[in-house]
Amino acid sequence: NAMSGGPLEAALYERFKQEMIEGLRAGGKLDGIYMVLHGAMGVEGMRDPEGDLLEAARSVVGDIPIGISHDLHANITRRRVELADFIVGYKTNPHRDHFETGYHSMQILIDTVFGKINPVMEIRKIPMLTGGGMEVDFLSPMNKVFSWMKKRERDDDVLAISNFMVHIWLDDEELGWTSVAVTDGDRELAVSIADELAMMDWAVKDVHMPDRLTAAEAIKKAEKKKFSRLFGPMIICDSADAVGAGAPGENTWILRELIDSGTELRVHLPLRDRQAAIEAYGAGIGEELSLNLGGTLDVVYNRPLEYTGTLISRHDTRYGKTAVVRYNNIYVVLTELAAAVNGPEYFTDIDLGVWNADIIVVKNLFPFRYKFLLQNRGTLNVETPGTTSVNVYELDYHKVPRPVHPLDEMDLPF
Repeated sequence: NAMSGGPLEAALYERFKQEMIEGLRAGGKLDGIYMVLHGAMGVEGMRDPEGDLLEAARSVVGDIPIGISHDLHANITRRRVELADFIVGYKTNPHRDHFETGYHSMQILIDTVFGKINPVMEIRKIPMLTGGGMEVDFLSPMNKVFSWMKKRERDDDVLAISNFMVHIWLDDEELGWTSVAVTDGDRELAVSIADELAMMDWAVKDVHMPDRLTAAEAIKKAEKKKFSRLFGPMIICDSADAVGAGAPGENTWILRELIDSGTELRVHLPLRDRQAAIEAYGAGIGEELSLNLGGTLDVVYNRPLEYTGTLISRHDTRYGKTAVVRYNNIYVVLTELAAAVNGPEYFTDIDLGVWNADIIVVKNLFPFRYKFLLQNRGTLNVETPGTTSVNVYELDYHKVPRPVHPLDEMDLPF
């Protein structure tokens, strides 16, 4: 269960690729292959690694059915469409249908192997980088789109319909949303469905994500919510340091503002800093520590921060050595590895609790919205400098196809 990050080292990718190739060769005569791939992988010096893996598999096994599944933030390329018999994507965001997607994909593959069906796939690339609001499957406007997809999939000749809303932090010459339709031998039907879904996506292109607050604005807003905080914490979404989207998890901007504000609210805040976590872990409980936090992995947007506090507890967790260091009412959870803080267990596993906090800081864009549903008394979406800023105007694109929404004024492209 590796966390997202920067691009894979080329040598490591080649090692994984060779293991796959050797395994396929050792497998003897195969009837079909199902490849579980994220769809937005990055590798040093390479574009479209998933297409490269697919091509490598195809070169070994020849002309047998190959199906792939992707996260719905995948960036679909023509190369993958040409090499795969079918592509299936998640239909939930936050993602909750991993098992269902795998089962669906294998069902298509098995039926193809036994000659029961003949998958035909069509895609439409949509020149969109953002749209659909938060792109949550059960909220407006995307709930109507995903409901339509599920309804159409019940048709006998429709095998799969997928909507890929793209990982906007890629810089790729094919970057953009993609509608995908897979039918049983009916090319005309696949074209029609892919077109209709693309049109539905284009219709919600101007529905933007909720406004982002500054850290100072979020703190003031939380302070005013006195009654709400009696029943649970406010949650700050650190969107520009979203670990699940590839950010390092070492943003110090919110912590800096919390200290400068002098707030008396109790705050639980995660921060990834290997050296500081190891240093704090080795100290004695109750010891006063002066630590230099952040600004080591991301030196473009982040800045180091001097933080003085008391060591409250130390733990061995899935994130490596973990230490809780308190300054006034600010409890910083230092970890060696990045933590998205998708759910309450991040804090409860280290006896820090959730209900006793006024503010919880998380470093993911979507999963917390349902995993903290019981405890959350209000979400504060905060924008700071960071590698996963959702402001596409601030992203340093060089290769994306132009024109593209919203960077350019565009007419309907279909």
